[in-house]
Amino acid sequence: MQENLYNLAFERSILSSIVFEPSQFDELSTTLNKDDFYLPAHQDIFGAMMTLLQKDEPIDEEFIKKELIKIKKFDEQVMLEILSANPISNTRAYVNEIKDKSLKRHLLTLTTEIKRVTVEEELPSAEVVDIVEKKLYEITQDNQTSDFKDSPTMTYDTMEYIKEMKARGNSVLVGVDTGFNELNKMTTGFGKGDLVIIAARPAMGKTSFILNTVNSLISQGKGVAFFSLEMPAEQLMLRLLSIQTSIPLQKLRVGDMNDDQWNSLTSAIDKMNTAKLFVDDQGSININQLRSKLRKLKNQHPEIEIAVIDYLQIMQGIGTQDRHLQVSEISRGLKMLARELEMPIVALSQLNRGLESRNDKRPMLSDIRESGSIEQDADIILFVYRDDVYLYKEEKEREKAAKAEGKEFISEYVEKEEEEAEIIIGKQRNGPTGHVKLIFQKKLTRFVDAPSFSKGVETVYENVDTRSANIDVGEPAVSMPTL
Repeated sequence: MQENLYNLAFERSILSSIVFEPSQFDELSTTLNKDDFYLPAHQDIFGAMMTLLQKDEPIDEEFIKKELIKIKKFDEQVMLEILSANPISNTRAYVNEIKDKSLKRHLLTLTTEIKRVTVEEELPSAEVVDIVEKKLYEITQDNQTSDFKDSPTMTYDTMEYIKEMKARGNSVLVGVDTGFNELNKMTTGFGKGDLVIIAARPAMGKTSFILNTVNSLISQGKGVAFFSLEMPAEQLMLRLLSIQTSIPLQKLRVGDMNDDQWNSLTSAIDKMNTAKLFVDDQGSININQLRSKLRKLKNQHPEIEIAVIDYLQIMQGIGTQDRHLQVSEISRGLKMLARELEMPIVALSQLNRGLESRNDKRPMLSDIRESGSIEQDADIILFVYRDDVYLYKEEKEREKAAKAEGKEFISEYVEKEEEEAEIIIGKQRNGPTGHVKLIFQKKLTRFVDAPSFSKGVETVYENVDTRSANIDVGEPAVSMPTL
């Protein structure tokens, strides 16, 4: 192996410094890994040091020797070379050099792995890409280190944040605009690094809801990445055009429009041609592929402020582990990616059908499918609920039962063009929970603010539960970004 991939003198100096000054090992052990050393004997010595640290025993020559003899890995010549090496004062520079060479070795090993799975095992290209993406991510994660922030650093960053908020004119909106005034009041927008879950039973309108947010953002010239695992991009575009033009979705689908509507559609198309909307409708994607695609897109288009996944349960898992473990890996991966890219990631989610057996069918956190990890990782969880969906379903069931008994059925259900809807904030890490009232326009698949919003801020906090939030509801909730 080429010498620029390792430096034995540096490795000996680091190990020698630990032996002569064990107090610095606490810090070095959070940065260096056993595999960062090239020479196997050096790996064994560092591993013995880690064992001694965990056992709270002295990290000196005799105890290291004792530990190595126990596992039959003691090499007297290597130990003498380490003890004769000069201890160093600037260990940080040496550690960085060792980490850099370790990363290069791992990357070289990855190229060998690529050749093996591609040529020798003849795996399909999609599977090869998946393996490479996962291993590359693991390599980069293993080589990322971070230190504690001290109080002066945190107070400075926090004051800069407060000044930035003041410069905005005390605006309620801190994060990404949700597209709804009342919801903005409750959440202050979707914050940088937030994982937002929007959950609902089928036909409640969770896709329609997030498309209202998407439409609001692109109309402001902001960028959106949309991973549509269930619906083709053309259908998403039809829905957005219906929202923008107020032309019923069904009319758009069949092209049944008058001259004014055609003119309105043409104008909307012109606007959409300049929109910063990017849709991936591949329909089959795992967390590694999504991570790779979103990183690349964000680098090419820094103006992207939010990513949407429709929906989480359709995402493929990695490997053959239990589905709950796969979902846990997906939700944690999305949260880490949101923090890395400093942007909110919104994932739509299905709910268990068990809630439909309850009298009150409003969703709760426990209703989310594979809810454990999702509930834990999410910063905000929103439920979309429309009571009329169940009223219509119950009416159809009564009609079916009446026909089965040969009885006449007179429907009392009145079809509405606009229905009341609720956005239930089931969890908010940095703010209150509660309900937000909206109006759902069925023909346009569009949500709009309820008229009551204009009555004043007091309506915003109707039914708010602040027990877990521990804040004064007299002021809007503020979601602090990652500093």
